[in-house]
Amino acid sequence: MSSKKKESNTNSVIKIKNVNKTFYQGEFAFPVLNDISFEIAEKKLVTLMGPSGSGKSTLLNILSAIESADSGEVNVFGHQLFGADEKELTIYRRKTIGIVFQFFHLFPYLSAIENVALPLYLSGTAKKIAVSKAKEALFHVGLKHRLEFTPKEMSGGEKQRVSIARALVHKPKLILADEPTGNLDSKSSEIIMKLFHQCVHELGISVFLVTHNEQIGESGDINLRMLDGKIQKK
Repeated sequence: MSSKKKESNTNSVIKIKNVNKTFYQGEFAFPVLNDISFEIAEKKLVTLMGPSGSGKSTLLNILSAIESADSGEVNVFGHQLFGADEKELTIYRRKTIGIVFQFFHLFPYLSAIENVALPLYLSGTAKKIAVSKAKEALFHVGLKHRLEFTPKEMSGGEKQRVSIARALVHKPKLILADEPTGNLDSKSSEIIMKLFHQCVHELGISVFLVTHNEQIGESGDINLRMLDGKIQKK
């Protein structure tokens, strides 16, 4: 089933309506998301907290188009993800969103600038333009002195900043971050969160961030909590 891209006529970045997701193991069913509905305005830093198994990573994977919902509406900047075909989802991943992972997922033998430029190469951008945009992104995250360093030559905080630069390089509308400070010390975590706030308030990029950290979970413009596959009402 294919669904054409629909343009949203409001300033909402994320519209989730009656979304369900269940995983199966043999005869056993494990409901993970239970009829979730919520709406988020654009240009906000949104945090999502919840215990392990609450469904927050599954929700993030659905927003990332890594997994699909079983039912419901998932609309991100006018892209209706539920029922979209793989071509539509690929365009969505390449142009609308950037993803930041807990474990960085950098190529160990590529330099910082090569890691950041890689998504542009894959989308057909000319090398000269890709390198220029990668430099700009790395400058933005404060790593102009680390352009030629490989991940093994950088600290955890620096690697995460490279990951953020890679997410920024194609100028997405939304960054999805999965426990981005989970492996970092408090000082590095503070730097990373400052960058996310800059993404929102200086670059106009929306950020949706999953975290276990209570302090970070209360630091967004909108702070959500999840339990047993449902968004908790405050």
